[in-house]
Amino acid sequence: MDILIEFDIERELWRNCSSMTNRYSPWTGEFSMVELTTLEARAARALAAVADAAAAKGLAVAITVVDPAGILQAFHRMDGALSGPVEVSQKKARTAALFGSDTADFGTGASPGGEIYSIEHTNGGLITFGGGVVLRTGARLAGGLGVAGASVAADEQLARVGAAAF
Repeated sequence: MDILIEFDIERELWRNCSSMTNRYSPWTGEFSMVELTTLEARAARALAAVADAAAAKGLAVAITVVDPAGILQAFHRMDGALSGPVEVSQKKARTAALFGSDTADFGTGASPGGEIYSIEHTNGGLITFGGGVVLRTGARLAGGLGVAGASVAADEQLARVGAAAF
């Protein structure tokens, strides 16, 4: 009975959505067409936009989208991207979402002598330099997007491309 309840809740979550995809059901063992939630569809658009912009510049980066609680919603590591930037992109996205501030702006207060110096050691590790941007739906916080693997300036520019596509 619990499985049916969870399935009904999942089905309810898929209502009123904007994109379709194949989804595997562990309950039936079959694939079926389901609608993606708005966050999933928008996150996929953001990942694609960043990956396209990075490829056009000859860059290979890691791209992460998280929800407002900092929970992973979408991730893409481009071919050729190093493994180190994977965690960095996730922390950039989490920082932006958890504090509602782009990491480049957040970093100003986190520098030595700043009001929030050493805050990067909280919340499981934060990033206080560019490449993490807040994602919004109107005025509402929708999550964060982090890009890592290029220069800080390029990461920041690519993150803004993703936020615009979101």
